[in-house]
Amino acid sequence: MLRYLPFVLVVAFAVWCAFDVMGSDEHRRRGVPTPVWLLIVLVPVLGGVLWLVMSRGAPSAGQRGPARGPVAPDDDPEFLRRLDLERRRREQQARGDDTDDTAPA
Repeated sequence: MLRYLPFVLVVAFAVWCAFDVMGSDEHRRRGVPTPVWLLIVLVPVLGGVLWLVMSRGAPSAGQRGPARGPVAPDDDPEFLRRLDLERRRREQQARGDDTDDTAPA
C-alpha cells in the first residue's frame, strides 16, 4: 500500500494545480490560455511546480501589479471623518450641549 503513495501524491498535486488553473484569472495565467496551462500542469510534478512559480511570482516588467487589498481604517479618510464626528458628538453629550456643530460645513 505504501508503494502507491508517491503516485497518489503526484496525481493529487496535478489535480489540485489543474483546479487552481481553472479558477485563476488572466493575470495569474500570465496571458497563457487555460487549455495550454492545463496541458503543462499534466506533466508530472514539473508542470505543477512551473504553474506555482509562474502564477505566484512577482509580475514582470510591463504587467500590472497585484490587486490592492482593502485600505486600513486609519488610511481611509471617510472612516477618520466619521470617527471625528463621533468623538465630537460624545464630547457634546458629556458637556450637556444641545447644539449640533458636528454637521459638515
